Amino acid sequence: MYFRTTSLLFSLLCFSTSALADKPPHESWTFSLGYENDLFADTDRFYTNGIQLNWISPELKWFEDLEWFKQDTFLGRQARNFINMLPFSDDPDRQRHLSFSFGQKMFTPQDIVSRNLVVNERPYAGWLYGDVAFYSKNQRRLDSFEIQLGLVGDFSLAQEAQDLVHSIRGIDKANGWDNQLDTEVGLALIYDRKQRIIRRNDIVGMFGFDTIIHGGVALGNVFTNLTSGAEFRFGWNIPTDFGSALIRPAGNTNAPTDATDPRYQQGKNALSFYVFAATNGRWVLRDIFLDGNTFSDSHSVDKKSLVGEFVLGSSFVIKNIKLSYAQVFRSKEYKGQSNGQSFGSISLSYTY
Repeated sequence: MYFRTTSLLFSLLCFSTSALADKPPHESWTFSLGYENDLFADTDRFYTNGIQLNWISPELKWFEDLEWFKQDTFLGRQARNFINMLPFSDDPDRQRHLSFSFGQKMFTPQDIVSRNLVVNERPYAGWLYGDVAFYSKNQRRLDSFEIQLGLVGDFSLAQEAQDLVHSIRGIDKANGWDNQLDTEVGLALIYDRKQRIIRRNDIVGMFGFDTIIHGGVALGNVFTNLTSGAEFRFGWNIPTDFGSALIRPAGNTNAPTDATDPRYQQGKNALSFYVFAATNGRWVLRDIFLDGNTFSDSHSVDKKSLVGEFVLGSSFVIKNIKLSYAQVFRSKEYKGQSNGQSFGSISLSYTY
């Protein structure tokens, strides 16, 4: 399965590279497809699958040109006041974007054979969601304001999705989905800041490196946490985006920030290859996939308050396509968990 998936993504990459992003950065869309699964670690448990589609809009230069925005009305004044409150609003190089995402995540216990409730392991659960985010950024910093809305329980379609995948792969289906969390509407408000603190792209030829740090907060009935982390990238002609794009709140980082990005270049300047290492940490105050439903009694386990991740990966950019693969190593998330988890993360993005 791993080789079939990789071959498919490589074929799409080769097919699409004939179309160079001929629009300047402020007029370009970036579409990303993210896929995560623990099959890349030859397991089928815990966080077992995630998929996300994301679109990042062109720069919203048109926003301030709207007549209602410029008028001396209550709505116009409040809109201008809100924009002026945003980070580096007086920076002439700042860019504003909207981001739209749709995704699904699924979680299972380690024992997927039993039809009965496995009381000492995490619940079966799914999360089907959409989100809208506002980005304010320049070449050094990206601030993300995100609203995520979705469904936990039967309507997340996690059981149906997993059954379909297992049927295609010829794997026995998980038997305990009748014990999944109850249906619940989920809402989360997320803020995240990414800061590029070091960048060198001319050590030898076009070899260079950069370092990006991030921190954020999420509030909601599905997850409430504080996050922080850092990413180090080293390679040839590193793109001017904000690093690896894991499927997590405010994790959509693939959009270029300026015209020096390889996706706007020709010849050898249109190529980029780099490796990266990242660390992420979460202080978890609430996680519905471990704590159970908010408004009804359901299965739950005692979560760990601190969860860490170590990520290793590589990215390849040619013209307007970026393909990344990362292996994620996550610490234990709940008390009694047999061990930590590893899963693979693939991101394919297209700037046009």
